[in-house]
Amino acid sequence: MHSAPTHREVTLVGILLFFLVFFFRGGHPAQVHPYALDDAAGAASSHTGGIPTLPTTARVSWGSDAVPRTKIIAHAPGWTIFDKMYLLNGTIYLVTSEPESFPDRKFITSTGINIANEAEMVAARLPTDKEMKIISPEEAKRLFGSGANRVQGVTWLANDPRQFITHYYHWSAELFFGFWRTYSSLDPLIPATGHTRLPPPRRLLFTHLDAAHWRDYASMNQWVLRTAFPSITMEFSADWADRSAMGVPFVFDRVLFADRAAAMRGANWGRTQRTASEPFALPGSPNWWSTFRNNVVEYSGLNSSVGVGTRGKPVITYISRQGWGRRMLIQEDHERLVEELYKLRDEYDYEVNVVSMDKLSRVEQLRLSGRTTIMMGVHGNGLTSLLWMKPSPRSTVMEFFFPGGFAHDYEYTTRALGMVHYGFWGNAAFTRPDVPPVSYPEGFQGNSIPIDGRVVARLCHQRITLADEADD
Repeated sequence: MHSAPTHREVTLVGILLFFLVFFFRGGHPAQVHPYALDDAAGAASSHTGGIPTLPTTARVSWGSDAVPRTKIIAHAPGWTIFDKMYLLNGTIYLVTSEPESFPDRKFITSTGINIANEAEMVAARLPTDKEMKIISPEEAKRLFGSGANRVQGVTWLANDPRQFITHYYHWSAELFFGFWRTYSSLDPLIPATGHTRLPPPRRLLFTHLDAAHWRDYASMNQWVLRTAFPSITMEFSADWADRSAMGVPFVFDRVLFADRAAAMRGANWGRTQRTASEPFALPGSPNWWSTFRNNVVEYSGLNSSVGVGTRGKPVITYISRQGWGRRMLIQEDHERLVEELYKLRDEYDYEVNVVSMDKLSRVEQLRLSGRTTIMMGVHGNGLTSLLWMKPSPRSTVMEFFFPGGFAHDYEYTTRALGMVHYGFWGNAAFTRPDVPPVSYPEGFQGNSIPIDGRVVARLCHQRITLADEADD
């Protein structure tokens, strides 16, 4: 005859059953990020069988109550996160009883016309009441009535003209660089693994771009988008026009609103000429880019941790533009550079790759970039691949300019990722803070750019050696 179970045995069995259920359901303690969307803004709070259920209501109704107010969650010139942004008849409305607390709308939006430097074109970019209005709850009540159609989840909205979008660098290292830097400010504790509790954007919306003109000639834009956010949907100018023509109000749960012209009014732009530099005034993790980078790199089949150490075999990648017909090295200097790099390979057992990125598949480009320790090349689109390098004490980008010429594109992007950048004028190297002013002299776009391969190779070895010594 068996004796009745003791109180301790019952307790132990209960604990065991709890952990079994917890494990097999894949559960984990609920964690709510301080900036997560609240229930009214679309957060999933109920579960059935472990599967989140989202609100199905297509309309937000406030009846006789006040119109829900717009909240600015984060802002830097050209980059603003709103909760409850309204759209009616093609005009964006921000609802607040404290308009003085909102930034001037010229730091948020613009008319979306092409960017040009003439004074009349700069003035023409200033937003009017047609583009955006900041209104009181009382005025919103008169305009919107008792409710609005709801656009659920997180929307990334680009109010930029087509002018820059169809270019791999501007797409990845400006638009998405700025998008993710702004959005990641809501989770300033992102670790090197890239794990974050921020929900991925549900849609990417272009107000001035048609569906046929967002891909670049190298087909990298769509690859980056679909690997970073596989589930994202896209809307374009025709979709924006559809919503505008309906004559009914829409309310967006959460919008990250990007506008190139507005970003160009910021102080950081004045120093870097990079629109994505503006959101770096916001809080952020040193690992802020790791989420985006790891998604893209891992999709190529490369482990995202590759390249992080200072002890592994160094990988030097020279991205050659010889044969492009524009912005090329003097042929003899190119050949000498390759020779000097191969000497490093033979003497120190470094891996050396001399490649033309347009000759590699997209997967090959990502895998090589993700493994690279030192990347080099003439100023050009190929250096956009530095985005996929893993920052480490060794990580370096070396950029070759025509003497007297300089641009911040890759220099700023490298530093923003926590890596070291060197510019070269022939046999002279320079780095932050001793960088020259932006300049495009005659010869900048030409095919007679000099470089001293011995100086480049010597600096490669110094960078690797000093980083390793510092790690000891």
